[in-house]
Amino acid sequence: MGRRVIVAMSGGVDSSVAAALLVEAGYDCVGVFMRHTAPALPPAATDDPLAIVAPRTGHQGCCSPTDALDARRVADRLGIPLYALDLTADFGRVIEEFATGYGRGRTPNPCVRCNAWIKFGRLFEHADAIGAEWVATGHYARLGQSAAGPVLRRGRDAARDQSYVLFDVRPERLRRMLLPVGDLEKADVRRRAGGLGLVTADKPDSQEICFVAPGEHARLVAHLLGGSRAGEIVDSSGRVLGRHPGIEHFTVGQRQGLGIAVGTPLYVIRIEPDTCRVVVGPRAEVPQTHLVAGQATWLVPLPTEPFECLVQCRAQRAAAPAVVTPLGPDRFTARFTAGPECSPRPISPGQPAVCYAGDRLLGGGWIDA
Repeated sequence: MGRRVIVAMSGGVDSSVAAALLVEAGYDCVGVFMRHTAPALPPAATDDPLAIVAPRTGHQGCCSPTDALDARRVADRLGIPLYALDLTADFGRVIEEFATGYGRGRTPNPCVRCNAWIKFGRLFEHADAIGAEWVATGHYARLGQSAAGPVLRRGRDAARDQSYVLFDVRPERLRRMLLPVGDLEKADVRRRAGGLGLVTADKPDSQEICFVAPGEHARLVAHLLGGSRAGEIVDSSGRVLGRHPGIEHFTVGQRQGLGIAVGTPLYVIRIEPDTCRVVVGPRAEVPQTHLVAGQATWLVPLPTEPFECLVQCRAQRAAAPAVVTPLGPDRFTARFTAGPECSPRPISPGQPAVCYAGDRLLGGGWIDA
């Protein structure tokens, strides 16, 4: 192995500049575009309650034919090869867990799984096959070194930080990861792309989930699980307030789109998959002070005693002070110590709980309760 690196090129500006920076630094870059086939959905019937949510317009995810063409143009501009990898079967595993999670009343995060299983998982197999030492992406996160080994830190651009969705990457793979744009602000990335004449310089950032159109996730889940999981909307005492078209429409902490009105604001406080009930209540009843997480991954020596840190419970939410107590090698609890105004509310089962010391990522797990 030499200075060869596989660069995951999604057709967006971030991965384009990541590739450009590596070429400038003298690396032997091999671009890879990850292709997959999104599940086909049957047309929504006009009387189907799921059809009331119209898909939104905008740039959806990544991995589209347009993205593939943009990645090709960037690779040609940089003078590097680009290969398309059909990873449909691997993405199928991500999609299956996504649907199963919603069916269990959880709010899954498929981007974390994609990063751990595919971008910094399967791509290492392809790197080994061509003698590449590293795998690089356009994530806004930074890698460093400590006496104990590699360290993962938040990206320089706090508003774009993506370290949260990298918590589940296997620790031993950090040594072979490159994150070239982690030290840059987004505006700098776009300026560099423009200066290099890359077609992605002004391309809108991708949004939503790459394998389903915006606004269509509930219909996809219902399709993959063989039908909607409709049921009752109840308050915390069990009083029935209405009905809903499927638990896949809801997440803990949700206020909008409940389809009921009682004169005061209501939030989803719990989803009961066994009965398909959605339990609602006032904001004070939304989980906010304590969580239990499993399937933990630690990027530091395995903690055995309680410790203070910051815990982040959603990709777009700030981390909050907490005391984390290990429950063995792969489970922990987090008790938030600040007042409600600093709470990471809502705490939604299925989402990651990621622990930080300052900007250093310590580890994380998946919220069970």
